Amino acid sequence: MATKHEKILSYIEALQVGVKISVRQIAKELNVSEGTAYRAIKEAENQGLVSTIERVGTIRIERKQKENFENLTFAEIVSIVDGQVLGGRDGLYKTLNKFVIGAMKLDAMMRYTEKDSLLIVGNRTEAHQLALKEGAAVLITGGFDTDDITKKLADEKQLPIISTSYDTFTVAAMINRAIYDQLIKKEIILVEDIYTKIEDTYYLTTKNKVSKWYEWEEQTTHTRYPVVGDKNKVVGIVTSKDVIGRNRDLLIEKVMTKKPMTVMKETSLAYAAHMMVWEGIEIMPVVDHHHQLEGLISRQDVLKALQNIQKQPQVGETIDDIVSNYFDRSPTDPNHSKYQAEITPQMTNQLGTLSYGVFVSFVIEAARRLLRNQKKGDLVVENMTVYFIKPVQLETTISVQPKIIDVGRKTAKVDVEVYHERKIVGKALLMAQLIDR
Repeated sequence: MATKHEKILSYIEALQVGVKISVRQIAKELNVSEGTAYRAIKEAENQGLVSTIERVGTIRIERKQKENFENLTFAEIVSIVDGQVLGGRDGLYKTLNKFVIGAMKLDAMMRYTEKDSLLIVGNRTEAHQLALKEGAAVLITGGFDTDDITKKLADEKQLPIISTSYDTFTVAAMINRAIYDQLIKKEIILVEDIYTKIEDTYYLTTKNKVSKWYEWEEQTTHTRYPVVGDKNKVVGIVTSKDVIGRNRDLLIEKVMTKKPMTVMKETSLAYAAHMMVWEGIEIMPVVDHHHQLEGLISRQDVLKALQNIQKQPQVGETIDDIVSNYFDRSPTDPNHSKYQAEITPQMTNQLGTLSYGVFVSFVIEAARRLLRNQKKGDLVVENMTVYFIKPVQLETTISVQPKIIDVGRKTAKVDVEVYHERKIVGKALLMAQLIDR
């Protein structure tokens, strides 16, 4: 039976996009306490079903698809620019396709302003009205207001008109940064993108007998199944190792492995892969916040998805991507175990010297490349001791020299020395777990 929390989430999901909700209204309509309603609305916000905007309230929004990640909604624009909604509240859930900066004459501005775009402009009332008539929303910079006719038009067209105290350049930079961050998120594959849903998952219950395992195995050719107890909660896992040689009339709960490792839909695929390879697990149950079974992932699915990621074009760059791009093999080194990098402004701290975080990224990247060259697979850092001996100035070239001290089947120890003009500037000892490719 569904819990109160689940009932509220189902109710919110069934609402029409654009509908406004409140804690009090949910509590009254579904006969639950305001505390329960508040927690469920917060959960709905985490799932991308609703968005809460200051001075507007909470509205039902369209959940973003992975392929539509870089498109922002007008509600997100309000949050990014710390804006105030002057009119057209009912259109906040809509998605904008592009934004136009209105720093030109009116007729030229209108040539670029199209349906579902956002016009960023100062206190030019005529431009506000023309944009709304074209089907575009308006963002007024400099903290200006607009007239009542424009606000009424925005309400009629269900297109937001937003005011922000920031100037045009700052607003454009903020929106660009938000789109860039979305692109980075888009590249991070989560368990929910690849898992097998519960309706397609074969599982056993604690009350099934061992004979049921044999029945499933004959039907599916799988040898591993999650085990669920009361309220569909995952309590164990059964593999061929657990049942072979056991009486077929025994209950599954007597032979299963208890407290199996599980993941949630929000878990990143890279983390799941690491756990599965490191622990030697073939399948992992996917559970919700109440530990109820939602599906499962297999090692085969995970590794296939990780290989596909590597074929994807990289769009949003993280700090590690930037470090990796500036990192080259030293042309003077025939053994491919010496690397060099130029220190750019992005890599510096407030004193204009190489930042500690980027230094650590260089060390890890050098160790990773050395281990990959020796066909030892990828690594996850477990422990690291860093000695930052001398500051490294902006626009200098450093040389990074990793050396393997010890390597086993699952662990490696790497010593890394960093030089500038043949003088040592830093040193690190790194211990890592190896993940086979």
